[in-house]
Order: sequence, then structure tokens, then C-alpha cells
Amino acid sequence: MQTDQNYLEIEIEIPADYHEILISELMELDFDGFEQHDDYLLAYIPQSRYNDVSREHIETWVSAQNVPCFIRGERIYEPKNWNEEWEKTIQPMLVGSFFVRPTWTPVETPQGAHLLEIDPKMAFGTGYHETTRCMLRMMPETIKGGEHVLDIGTGTGILAIAALKLNASTAFGFDIDEWSSVNATENALINAVSKQFTVKEGSFETIPPGTQYDVVLANVNRNMLLETTSQIVSLVRDGGRLLLSGLLETDEHVILSSPEYASLKLQNRLQENEWICLRFDKR
Repeated sequence: MQTDQNYLEIEIEIPADYHEILISELMELDFDGFEQHDDYLLAYIPQSRYNDVSREHIETWVSAQNVPCFIRGERIYEPKNWNEEWEKTIQPMLVGSFFVRPTWTPVETPQGAHLLEIDPKMAFGTGYHETTRCMLRMMPETIKGGEHVLDIGTGTGILAIAALKLNASTAFGFDIDEWSSVNATENALINAVSKQFTVKEGSFETIPPGTQYDVVLANVNRNMLLETTSQIVSLVRDGGRLLLSGLLETDEHVILSSPEYASLKLQNRLQENEWICLRFDKR
């Protein structure tokens, strides 16, 4: 999070099983920090990016839920180091064949696991979200070695770095968030893959014209996956592979009904809680 401006904290009472759905909704409104408790969620956004339209959107979403859910209150906080606050909660974890940890907790890597040292600027992309974990679990069957990889919405760079740890040849990642290019580059350096990993701030325009990839990773959100379907599929070379996440179980039908995605062969599907990951082959 930024630290040079006031932040608004919104407290929303909602069952824990619905936290991730609400977080996904709030991220679309530019909320960039969250604190989860048993029966409520604290969400943070720079005060300058919150307005009556945002408030109405949240109130409408809350009122539409079929579980007890309401906004408890709002508070303004003076600038502080929010990163330092939530970093205290990040703990190492084993995700499939990967051991994800920040550098400030140098725990021994389990035998046989690939170490991913990720120092995040933001909470998303640490391995703590179900979509990131599903993507990581799908990686060993996707990366065989020597691939050129594209990571759409790279965030902390965790997925591209994981691909390189599995002996992919190169990775190219982009993200519209300005913190990402710096953070992903830092994490690539920490993991000794910086020479193989190129990171750009921006979107599809950052990709060299005419480039296609052996593997395309897209852990973003449903709207982006549907709005840029043609671009995403065109970036996968014939015989290549595509991993999609950032999707709820309820999104699966609309994704598979898209003509571009339907032209691919669905090879695998993973689910954790209500979140899913889909792996396609391009024939």
C-alpha cells in the first residue's frame, strides 16, 4: 500500500466462507489491503479513491447476499507503513511442490521442494490466495523445461518465477500496477532468475509484436479474461498451453462458452474452496 496519504478502513460483517468473494469484488474498486477475521473483514483504500459510487456499489453487493452481511462502519487512518503491518502476518507455506516464504522468515526448505522467496509489496501474489495456490499446483504438469512463458498480470512475479524454477527458458510478465514491475524484478533477483525474467509496466502493448509463447499464465479476473479473450489465445503458440485463474466456480460456464476458449482443449481443472484454475492446450 501507499503510505503518503490517508486510508479509509471499511468494516464489513460477513461469514469467513464469503471473504474471498468479497475481496475479489473490492479489488475491482481499487481496495488494496484486507484483514480477515472470523466473522468480519476489514478493507482498506486510499481515501482519495473512494466516493459515493464506490459506497453504493458495496452497499448493493452486501444487500444482495443470502447470508448475514452488513457494513459495520468506516474509519479514516493517517499515513502509516501498512506493508509493515501486514507483512507480520505472512508465513511460509508449502504449495504443491513449491515452498513459498518471504526473506524475513528464513525457514528451512522441505526436502524436494522448489523454494520461492517472495517479498511482496501487496498481499496478492504471495501464495495466500486460492487462485495463486491452484496455479502453482498446476505448474509442474505445465512446465516441462525450455518453454518461453508469458505471465499476464504478473503481480509479485511468483508464477513466472515458479515457471523458471521448473526450468522454463524465459519469462515475460506485465502488470498495470506500478508497484508490480519493481516488486517482480526484486523477487526475480532474490530467486536468481533475473536474467531470464523481463517485467514491464503496462498491458498487452508491452509484448513485442508477433510474439507467441509456449505457456501463457493469466491469474487475473473474469472480466479481463473475457474482454481480452482473443488477445490471450492468440499469444499461445500452436501446441502451447494456457492456464487461467482468478475465477470463481460460477464463472466456469461463461469461460468455457467463449468461442476462443472453446477452441482450446481443456486438459485439467483444479478447485480450492470456490476458486478454480483451468488448463488448456492449443491444438
